Amino acid sequence: MANYFSKAVTFFKSRKGIIISILSILFLWFLLSLPDPLFKDKTSTVLEDSNGELLTAQIAADGQWRFPYNNKVPQKFKECIILFEDRSFYYHPGFNPLAFCRAIIQNLKAGKKMSGGSTITMQVIRLSRKGQKRTYLEKLIEIIQATRLELSESKSNILALYASNAPFGSNVIGLDAASWRYFGRSADKLSWSESATLAVLPNAPGLIYPGKNQERLRTKRNRLLDKLFTKGIIDKETCDLAKQEPLPGKPHPIPQLAPHLLQRASKDGGNGKRIRTTINGQLQNSVNEIIENHHKILKGNEIHNACAIVIEVSTGNVMAYTGNTSNPGKPEYNSDVDVINAPRSTGSILKPFLFTSMLNDGELLPGTLIPDIPTQIAGYAPQNYNTTFDGAVPAKRALARSLNVPSVRMLQNYGIEKFNYNLKKIGMTTLNRPPDHYGLTIILGGAEAKLWDLTAMYASMARALNNYIPNGGKYNQNDLHPNIYIGMPQRKPELVSVNYFDAASIYLTFEAMVEVARPDEDAGWRQYTSANKVAWKTGTSFGFRDGWAIGVTPKYVVGVWVGNADGEGRPGLTGIQTAAPILFDIFSLLKPSPWFELPFDEMEKVAVCRKSGSRATDICTEKDTIRIQRNGLHSEPCPYHKIIHLDHSGGYRVNSNCEDVNSMQHVSWFILPPAMEWYYKSKNPSYKVLPPYRNDCEVQGLSSMEIIYPKQFSKIYVPVEIDGSMGKTIFEVAHRRFDALIYWHLDGKYIRSTRSIHQMGLTPDEGKHILTLVDENGESLVEQFEILSKRK
Repeated sequence: MANYFSKAVTFFKSRKGIIISILSILFLWFLLSLPDPLFKDKTSTVLEDSNGELLTAQIAADGQWRFPYNNKVPQKFKECIILFEDRSFYYHPGFNPLAFCRAIIQNLKAGKKMSGGSTITMQVIRLSRKGQKRTYLEKLIEIIQATRLELSESKSNILALYASNAPFGSNVIGLDAASWRYFGRSADKLSWSESATLAVLPNAPGLIYPGKNQERLRTKRNRLLDKLFTKGIIDKETCDLAKQEPLPGKPHPIPQLAPHLLQRASKDGGNGKRIRTTINGQLQNSVNEIIENHHKILKGNEIHNACAIVIEVSTGNVMAYTGNTSNPGKPEYNSDVDVINAPRSTGSILKPFLFTSMLNDGELLPGTLIPDIPTQIAGYAPQNYNTTFDGAVPAKRALARSLNVPSVRMLQNYGIEKFNYNLKKIGMTTLNRPPDHYGLTIILGGAEAKLWDLTAMYASMARALNNYIPNGGKYNQNDLHPNIYIGMPQRKPELVSVNYFDAASIYLTFEAMVEVARPDEDAGWRQYTSANKVAWKTGTSFGFRDGWAIGVTPKYVVGVWVGNADGEGRPGLTGIQTAAPILFDIFSLLKPSPWFELPFDEMEKVAVCRKSGSRATDICTEKDTIRIQRNGLHSEPCPYHKIIHLDHSGGYRVNSNCEDVNSMQHVSWFILPPAMEWYYKSKNPSYKVLPPYRNDCEVQGLSSMEIIYPKQFSKIYVPVEIDGSMGKTIFEVAHRRFDALIYWHLDGKYIRSTRSIHQMGLTPDEGKHILTLVDENGESLVEQFEILSKRK
């Protein structure tokens, strides 16, 4: 081993060994001489639509318009730049000795630098070695590295490196940025004249700048056009016409078709990259126009912000993303805020998810009657939009009319925890606090949501319904996912038998959403109808701060939000008045599609009571056979039909104490609880109230009275008035008979009586009390309550 080492040392000390060692080192340096990557400059973030057309771009961090590397160089520019800069580009190994020698001779004769003799490959190296002095040593390094570059890259890639990094004057770097800044379109759409103009610019970008030195630029361009004609690349007519085209003047602004999606993409890791999105460029432009057209009207009411998003159901791809309105010169209107991704109060927009949840769990049918009466739950008293009550309303009608009181009662029955869990499971990302924090108010806007999440949730439901039949009655777990704005391959289906919502419940929910309307605007609402059947829902947050509208078809989901980004409320800022018109204008752009297929395998035909909407019992007198979700077989049967006993005339109720059973008529009667009945009969003239008991019969069974407020064992907080006295509490009672007389007693002391309208303002002292009500027939009702106050 020692002998071998000694021979090696002797060899390297010899002249031949030294030469070989030096050559080896030089060869190794040659192989490693190119930095990786060659260019490390900051680049602009570029957003493209699904076809590669520019949507918008953001200037690079160093203040340059420098688009990311593009390996495609348009043929026209390719012909121009090679003819102008390096005619033997395709034949030399990176360095052209003839051109280099010719340049040296020209420079010596002129006594100054006239030509550099650099090839395009050498210019690529020079562009990568920024800040280096123009010396012969530097030129030698360029030659060596250019030769090395030719060994590792194709001519096409070298040309693309040049086109992507050549200077084009001012802060414009690269062909892509130059074509947009100087001509307002992509490089592949440039004419021969425009391509020739850009080809001559990198030769002297500081001297020949569009908008200045026009004649020098024109001369250079025309000279190049003549060369193109001489070479037979273009004909005489094309050459003459190209010379007549104007030169670029003031730089064009970069398109701003989706600036808020650009912000989002940058934050999502796309900063400095070229991002191909799923956006349909034409649709994006049209949606922008719709938003701005409505914005012109809305700002008359000091409503300055709006956004819209369009989702393709089958893929979840975002087809249009208008994140806000444009308010130039008005920073106080927060136009830079991406409202699509901003948490906002939901208003009523979550109600369909509660409806679907209860259908899915078999807790109701679409037509199940829900109480719509004055309601107080732990001090919370929801009100309907029109401040009236219907007594009882079918669940699907409550959803279509967006009634608040029935929705709160539905949520109370279903459970706040379960509903919160469902919302999170299907994609709502803003529920960051315990369910008790939101309480029952979550169904009316007590929580915040993003339009991004909401549209994804509706799209996932539509996708599950669309794919249920093609998947053979199974569900693809991968159908539940967020919206997608960057194209990606579809995931392999993972079929399961049970879904977060069954197809039938989703179908019935969408059917209920087709006829959404406000009861006080039914007559004028038809102006918003669309040829395309749409399941849709609006929402309005407390204080008129947010207007929502979301629509669903088998192909698309469209979401719209309108309001002020700073949260300022405005009169008339409702989903129905501000967001819905935008929603249907956008749907008019989209191709109509057939409605969802009925998921027969998830449905059963059953008889339901026509009046209660619940599963029919044997004593229901009017029945309809309909298809319901399979889990609906476990829903409560009709609770409102009862058998009552009438005398032979049918005009009075009787019992066995006052009438022979054989003389009675046993009749099935639709009977609502007194409070529900009180309001229901005013809206439903066909409702038949119970006949009174005959005078000789003792009242039995069903109560004729019900206390609307307060409920049994309620704790009532009564604020102290300005003068220090205790405020009044309004007690309200419902009686089945309109003209009934009720005697009121508080803590055993008679107060007074009421007839027809049974309301009374009382001021009980702090503490527990007993309210006793007795009607003229001797029927009584007793409830206990407690008064709380801050009185000291």
